[in-house]
Amino acid sequence: MDSSPARRPPRRLPVLSFELRILLLALAVGLPATAAAVLLLWLGPYSDRARWVFSLSLLFAWWALAGGLLQRVVRPLQTLSNLLQAVREGDFSQRARLPPPTGPGGLGEMEALDALGQVMLEVNAIGETLRENRLGAVEATALLHRMIEEVDVAVFALDDQSRLQVVNRAGGRLLGEPEERLLGRSAADLGLADVLTEGPARRIVAKTFPGGFGRWEIRRSAFRERGLPHSLLVISDLTETLREEERQAWKRLLRVLGHELNNSLAPIRSMASTLAGLLARRPRPGDWEEDMQSGLEVIGNRAEALSRFMAAYARLARLPEPRLAPLELSALIRRVAALENRLPVYVEKGQAVTLRGDADQLEQLLINLVRNAVDAALENHG
Repeated sequence: MDSSPARRPPRRLPVLSFELRILLLALAVGLPATAAAVLLLWLGPYSDRARWVFSLSLLFAWWALAGGLLQRVVRPLQTLSNLLQAVREGDFSQRARLPPPTGPGGLGEMEALDALGQVMLEVNAIGETLRENRLGAVEATALLHRMIEEVDVAVFALDDQSRLQVVNRAGGRLLGEPEERLLGRSAADLGLADVLTEGPARRIVAKTFPGGFGRWEIRRSAFRERGLPHSLLVISDLTETLREEERQAWKRLLRVLGHELNNSLAPIRSMASTLAGLLARRPRPGDWEEDMQSGLEVIGNRAEALSRFMAAYARLARLPEPRLAPLELSALIRRVAALENRLPVYVEKGQAVTLRGDADQLEQLLINLVRNAVDAALENHG
């Protein structure tokens, strides 16, 4: 068994503060001269009164000089600390007072200052640079927010918890609420969970939002802010664009159909005129029956070709198969009536009816009916 005494942990010397170390160093610098002066004073031929007065004066001067040296060292450091604290807190308006130049004339501002003045000058320059950078960042952010507000697409920025952080006016109109009431709410609460998480990052969907129904282009992307992942969601209304493209497509289709109809009807009309002239001739030629049969065959072939052509276009324009699901008819009608903003649309209250149908196709049908009725009413009123 080890009988040696237990080792005690080494005693740590007290740590002196920076100010106290400077004060002790200043006192140590003046100690030899002060001690020598006091010793010579007490060994000289002076009265006791003079010895005590001059001794106390020397000690007071020694202490005052040491304290003054301490202040000359500590005060600039405190000034620098205050400046750096202001910079850390985002206050870039504080500036340090520079000491007067110490170098000869003709030197630059940096060379004309002592070491402490150069440090103060650099700290002032850092504060000015940070102030300009922050001002530029604030102006750039304000410009970005203004641009986002003015664009005619809905822009949503959501944090890592899918809570809305930024929304523009178009986004507020799409969701049917003021922007300030939307901030901080979750994507599920806003009805954006499906477009935020489902499907490819860029796609076109037919969807009903509180602010309208139509075809929308959904674009998702990710970005990071303060190291955390965020989501950017941009929703563009393609209804008018697709309607214009559909109108142009119908014009092209009508031109093609008109061309094909003219190509088919021209020989039919020509052959019918020829056969009518053949029947009107007196006496008829000996082979008129063969000519009649040949002409009828030409007319039949062209009519059959035209029928096949029209059937092919009919198959092309056919609606997709409906996706049947239970839907409440009154809610569908009220939602469609709320989408029309040119004239008020009144819906009489009736019995609640639930039926199976394709909500998207029925809603588009009702939208077209209401739009046509409003167009007719406006024309009549005009």
